[in-house]
Amino acid sequence: MMKRFFVFVMILPLTGLSQQDPLSVEEVIRIGLQNNFNIQIALNNKEMADNSTKKGVGGFLPRVNATGSFQYATSDQETNSPFSFGKSTTENTSGQLNMNWTLFDGFRMFARNTQLQGNARLVDAQSKDQIELKVVAILRAYFNLAQQEQLLQINRYSTQISKERLDKEEIRQEMGSASKTDFYNARVAYNNDRAVLLEQQLNLQNAKKDLNVLLGRSPDVKINIKQDITIPPLNLTKQELQDLAQEHNRSLQAARLAKTVAEKNIMLARASFYPQLSLGANYGYSDRTVNSDSEQFSDPISTKSTDASVSLNLAFNLFDGFQNEVDLQNAKLEEKNKKLALKDQYNQVSSSIQKIYETFKKQLEIVELEKENVVAAERNLQLQRDRLKMGTSTSLEFRDAQVNFNRAQIALISAKYQARISHLELERLIGKLTID
Repeated sequence: MMKRFFVFVMILPLTGLSQQDPLSVEEVIRIGLQNNFNIQIALNNKEMADNSTKKGVGGFLPRVNATGSFQYATSDQETNSPFSFGKSTTENTSGQLNMNWTLFDGFRMFARNTQLQGNARLVDAQSKDQIELKVVAILRAYFNLAQQEQLLQINRYSTQISKERLDKEEIRQEMGSASKTDFYNARVAYNNDRAVLLEQQLNLQNAKKDLNVLLGRSPDVKINIKQDITIPPLNLTKQELQDLAQEHNRSLQAARLAKTVAEKNIMLARASFYPQLSLGANYGYSDRTVNSDSEQFSDPISTKSTDASVSLNLAFNLFDGFQNEVDLQNAKLEEKNKKLALKDQYNQVSSSIQKIYETFKKQLEIVELEKENVVAAERNLQLQRDRLKMGTSTSLEFRDAQVNFNRAQIALISAKYQARISHLELERLIGKLTID
């Protein structure tokens, strides 16, 4: 009898599944990386930062501008001068090419280019950090949905047991062999279990909506996942986790790169104290034609010209109200702030690893204890079930055993969920989440 009861509990989560193939963890991550709006924004920010690393943006390449114009004008002059055009029209066409090339700007272009490359790496690290946080949120929602699915099955089974008990008490009541107290207790227990079941159904619906939104889909999209919550082994010591975090943690990488960018800002601020040397070149073309009704200028007067020039320009800012000094001082202070932020980030990551590592270890112990509780509570429930049939146990004793069995199963599911999330957080802290 015990074996049959246990097998029923074990296969219960497999009933009621839709024909849709359940999504695995890997498939959920893939969908999230493709569709999640925050992830797409992070990837676009990374691409924009990469675009800013081109040589032209840093100031290495010359700037060439082309301008052109066409002008048409009319004039009607009245004068006693023999050289009057009288009534005339003028057409003026011109074009110009201008080139300006900075040859030296106090190493600003080199610092600027290095800064842009560092900023691109910084945005890349920040984007990956944001993506990892979003992947963790997706997996939290995934495992929470698995948890809610399992809790629903537990509540359904508990409601089924209460319904069977109520049906038996009704039959006994009709036969006059049961007390009203047992009947009413059975009715209250059944109603309570139904209320819990309805609430759990709502929790499940909300969990599905939460996961769909994180996957960038409509909340009403049907979704089916694998209901088991497997806790991967953690074959790393606390020190090994700390070492991996030092090298791969996205937040630490971003903090280091932010410090590097701040150092380049100091180079940019110092460039203002140097002279600037630039090469300029101009080429222009002009065609001017005047048509007049004057007898002295019966033929159109046409003037064409081409002009070219090359210049070497030197500029040196002698005094700007101490603005350059202020910019340099602020750049140095910003670099100090980034160093402090890096130390603070290191402490935060180190503390998080220690706390989550210890929490994970304790949660594994709790999982094992809850497994024992489930086995003991299950045996006690079966024992009370048999005794109730023989009339040697009261309905209250049976209800206590039933409630204890439900609590034990719920506690086990919750413990497994918490342990899985802790393992997930450790993976994120050491940069081992798969987000390619």
